[in-house]
Amino acid sequence: QVQLLESGGGLVQAGGSLRLSCAASGRTFSTYAMGWFRQAPGKEREFVSWISGSGGSTYYRDSVKGRFTISREFAKNTVYLQMDSLKPEDTAVYYCTAGGRPSRSWEDYDYRGQGTQVTVSS
Repeated sequence: QVQLLESGGGLVQAGGSLRLSCAASGRTFSTYAMGWFRQAPGKEREFVSWISGSGGSTYYRDSVKGRFTISREFAKNTVYLQMDSLKPEDTAVYYCTAGGRPSRSWEDYDYRGQGTQVTVSS
């Protein structure tokens, strides 16, 4: 069983930065691919980024490429999402996920966090 706890959300002006953290419980952190998803009010949940178990591979949705960076720190069992040049359209609840393989599909992940709110003002 893996538990995920997101933190780092908040209110920021457009053009600003935030770093989301996702702390994972358990000793098998390195075996899991990790993902970030987001859901804005009135919209469907969407994939943001994933990182492989080794940390050697990453993937981003087109709208965040060049602005967001996913990384993981094995010593702390934590995955990060560094978000720069934030835009109002990035406003959403951001969710951390863990699963056996990297995927852009929410359903492919076995574990999910409760989410953290990110609000970008114009």
